[in-house]
Amino acid sequence: MANQTKTPTQSNPIGARVSFGAKAKAYFALTKPRVIELLLITTLPTMILAQRGIPDLWLVLATLIGGAFSAGSANAFNCFIDTDIDKIMGRTKNRPLVTGQLSPREALVFSWTLGIASVIWLGLLVNWLASLISLAALLFYVLIYTLVLKRRTPQNIVWGGAAGAAPVLIGWAAVTGEVSAAAWVLFLVIFLWTPPHYWPLSVKYKNDYAMAKVPMLPVVRNTKTVVQQILIYAWAVGFSTLLLIPVAQMGLIYSVTALAGSAWFIVAAYRLYKEGQNGELAKPMNLFHLSNLYLTALFVAVAIDVLVNIQL
Repeated sequence: MANQTKTPTQSNPIGARVSFGAKAKAYFALTKPRVIELLLITTLPTMILAQRGIPDLWLVLATLIGGAFSAGSANAFNCFIDTDIDKIMGRTKNRPLVTGQLSPREALVFSWTLGIASVIWLGLLVNWLASLISLAALLFYVLIYTLVLKRRTPQNIVWGGAAGAAPVLIGWAAVTGEVSAAAWVLFLVIFLWTPPHYWPLSVKYKNDYAMAKVPMLPVVRNTKTVVQQILIYAWAVGFSTLLLIPVAQMGLIYSVTALAGSAWFIVAAYRLYKEGQNGELAKPMNLFHLSNLYLTALFVAVAIDVLVNIQL
């Protein structure tokens, strides 16, 4: 290990000077922007549904910025806490704290700053209910998921999904000042979607998780069990999407998208299930990428359905 050649992305020894541009990119990477992007995709359609039209654009902007701050803070705390794991796993070995682009102190200060800013921002510019929900999600992700669940139970990602589902509650509260049944249905959709979305990724990186001693489901259970659980959750999320039709009086566009998209997702999960009966999965990431498209299409359909019905 001592003679291992460093890659260009791992060539920053602690204490080395890092350019302003590199430092800015490192801070940005610490927030896991691709994760934030997916969270924000669910927030805007939720706000449109809550408003039954286009909400005030300044409110939308304030909510999205505040939500991004909160999610970025949670992800930065996660990187700080999981640095020991990230050093081991190939998927995460280029994160800023591993490469030395950021020091632990810099990451911790940044995490706290973003988190505090998100609470104040949402409280003053949106409303305090949205701010409190955001704070609760941040604390749950950091204290419950990252510090407790992730390293102790294969159900980590199941319960951790509650934090990822919180943006729809924040978006709804931002518009209405309350959280209604429709918001909780959307929360349930994302909560149930998270395991079949993430488990294919953990199948691909099973060896990494095993080396890091993180008890992801594919690490502690055989492949047949994993694909069975994925299929069960695929059915569950499919049924949950249909609940929104009567609860929020959704129209044809959403209804067709929910039915067709869920059928597509369930069929893909079933194919993975059949493949898993042989004990090996050739391309588990296909379902991971499909799940992103599925959730995006579903929430885009929420927004379009509302806006089309307004015109009618």
